[in-house]
Amino acid sequence: MESMLTGKNILIMGVANERSIAWAIAQSLAGQGARLAFTYENERVEERVRKLAEKIPDAVILPCNVTVDEEIDSLAAALKERFGVLHGLVHSIAFAKSEELEGHYVNTSRAGFALAHDISAYSLVAVAQRMYPLMTEGGSIMTMTYLGSVRAIRNYNVMGVAKAALEASVRYLANDLGQYNIRVNGVSAGPIRTLAAKGIKDFNSILHTVEEKAPLRRGTDPAEVADTALFLMSSMSRGVTGGVIYVDSGYNIIGV
Repeated sequence: MESMLTGKNILIMGVANERSIAWAIAQSLAGQGARLAFTYENERVEERVRKLAEKIPDAVILPCNVTVDEEIDSLAAALKERFGVLHGLVHSIAFAKSEELEGHYVNTSRAGFALAHDISAYSLVAVAQRMYPLMTEGGSIMTMTYLGSVRAIRNYNVMGVAKAALEASVRYLANDLGQYNIRVNGVSAGPIRTLAAKGIKDFNSILHTVEEKAPLRRGTDPAEVADTALFLMSSMSRGVTGGVIYVDSGYNIIGV
């Protein structure tokens, strides 16, 4: 039986280390036959990304700082040369200054607000703008979001507002790109111990609350998120676009 993603070329953005959600996704996609390209932000993280990416046969590893348009242009040119056609994009990139992820949202700085939105929300638009012309056979774009986009989560602050902008971008991009048979969706994962999560003050208390109150009475396994990404990258989700899928043990349905 042929693997679900045989012959598909997919770009993975946002691997930081072996605990990254993006890395779990990469393993799931590669396991179903996808050929992957990975990006790294700068020389500081290149070695970590390269060590992981080289575990996957025929992986392509390219630089891209999503705050620099010229680097995204260069990435698109390199992918066109290497792959010709792109079938999928996994966007797992977000950042806010640590001082913005504690205390009161009302104290958010102008610079901190702009930075969080540039990297966490606009980067999806900037990358999609350059990548969709490569998706000449149709394709799937997905991004990672979190419940803090629609609920006030303690210490998530400006990142929650940026994720709200990201989810709105999913809807607008889905409307724009559907005519090219390109689908755009988000996956809202429960709290997971990643490098990014360490920047959120009292993250462990958030994690324990979810484990206690979620309908499944447990946290989120990165492999569960990865398999949902596999669904979105495959033809099994061919009728799904413009939405957000929650993979959080059901915590998003809980009220008081």
